[in-house]
Amino acid sequence: MKGRGLVYAVGVATALTLLTCASPALPSNLEDDPKILQVTENHHHNHLLGTAAELSFKSFIQEYRKEYSTREEYLHRLGIFAKNLIRAAEHQAMDPTAIHGVTQFSDLSEDEFEGMYLGLKGGADVDMVGNGAVAEEIDVGNLPESFDWREKGAVTDVKMQGACGSCWAFSATGAIEGANFIATGNLLNLSEQQLVDCDHACDAKERKACDDGCLGGLMTNAYKYLIEAGGIEEEDSYPYTGKRGECKFRRDKVAVKVTNFTTIPANENQIAAYLVRHGPLAVGLNSVFMQTYNGGVSCPLICGKKWINHGVLLVGYGSRGYSILRFGYKPYWIIKNSWGKQWGEHGYYRLCRGHGMCGVNTMVSAVMTQT
Repeated sequence: MKGRGLVYAVGVATALTLLTCASPALPSNLEDDPKILQVTENHHHNHLLGTAAELSFKSFIQEYRKEYSTREEYLHRLGIFAKNLIRAAEHQAMDPTAIHGVTQFSDLSEDEFEGMYLGLKGGADVDMVGNGAVAEEIDVGNLPESFDWREKGAVTDVKMQGACGSCWAFSATGAIEGANFIATGNLLNLSEQQLVDCDHACDAKERKACDDGCLGGLMTNAYKYLIEAGGIEEEDSYPYTGKRGECKFRRDKVAVKVTNFTTIPANENQIAAYLVRHGPLAVGLNSVFMQTYNGGVSCPLICGKKWINHGVLLVGYGSRGYSILRFGYKPYWIIKNSWGKQWGEHGYYRLCRGHGMCGVNTMVSAVMTQT
């Protein structure tokens, strides 16, 4: 309990700093605001956030072009925003090597955020083997100190999944785009919408873990569907809409054929070796610190490894990510997300490497395409 109290105290102090940075013209004497009083837990929170929170909220609305249809909705979102300032401060205390604060998701509750922007199914219970094989261990010697597939032209621009739980589709297409580039030298932008509309594949072990458009899915299920369907179209021929619709897949428009996939052992040296030698990898992770992430190397003091709820793309790694001096330098993974370029580091997330952080090593897969 004493430790939690310390984290909370540090969090409140950081929240005040965040508010000050976001609102340079704050009044010197914060007054109680009845709008915040409705949605905060007690007068202590109310005193801290009050008018400062609303000023910060107005800046947030301008920066992210938010619109609320009624005054009631405005007040509701203001209340959530105020609570998320405290949450960002708590994340900063728990994850001091990263930078946490206001993001485009700061007006969403945790449940709303999870329902709209995540979507990986099955957690730790899914059968990662399925129809694919477990990759054999390979030599991890002579790996480069740092590596980045973006520099080699194997990664498309950061995409935006929108308010649709289709992260799994973006993770899968990213791995296929990279594999196809390595096989052919041609980088194609592939269709997530085909997967959202047409893929209903289920996990071999967890039968409830079926691909279900904006309601979630699995990358390994997507590979199985594409093997059976005959391939995937390009984005231009089957564009993304951010919602599920009627399946319009046409086999004569297939751009890339998927032939097989493998799951990678949980050893992070093996993951690095497969990344370097076989291309970008689809991974799942626990996204608990990502709603408030602004940049830096995320290396939380505590992050559950079993609740895997977000699909992303591993594109590289580094050996010495800058962090606060007393924590030294952290080796890190470079992760491509699907929340647009406004989020994180121009759409990317750096997560510390070597500790199985947030379960990043538990759901890793590579895909093979036809040359």
